[in-house]
Amino acid sequence: MPASIFDAPVLEQVLNFTQARHNVIAGNIANIDTPGYRARDLSPAQFQAQLKDAVAASRSQAADPLAEAGEAGDNPFSAVADTAHTLVYHDDSNIDLEHEALELSKNQMQFNLALSLLTSQFHSLQAAISERP
Repeated sequence: MPASIFDAPVLEQVLNFTQARHNVIAGNIANIDTPGYRARDLSPAQFQAQLKDAVAASRSQAADPLAEAGEAGDNPFSAVADTAHTLVYHDDSNIDLEHEALELSKNQMQFNLALSLLTSQFHSLQAAISERP
């Protein structure tokens, strides 16, 4: 089936990324009172660039993108980096609760969008299989 009709692997990766990012942000919020704790995050821009490159590569080649991803063996979500917050508090931490809550909310909206699109695609596929209009 052409990738433009059913993009489940792409949406699956978006869901995986947002889930991993949610865990990192939740860890930041949980450690808000921990002295010396530095906020960490996964870069959505880097993930989107890597996903765009992977989609372009899979469309330019006739190969199976899932097979290539499995061969690489790299976990793109393992690179959790310290964020570049410039404000450091008296306890040597840099966690801003408002910023973390905003990022958590944006991440949740992205997850919900990807989940809705994936669900819609599965419903369309199920309707095509059962030959319903």
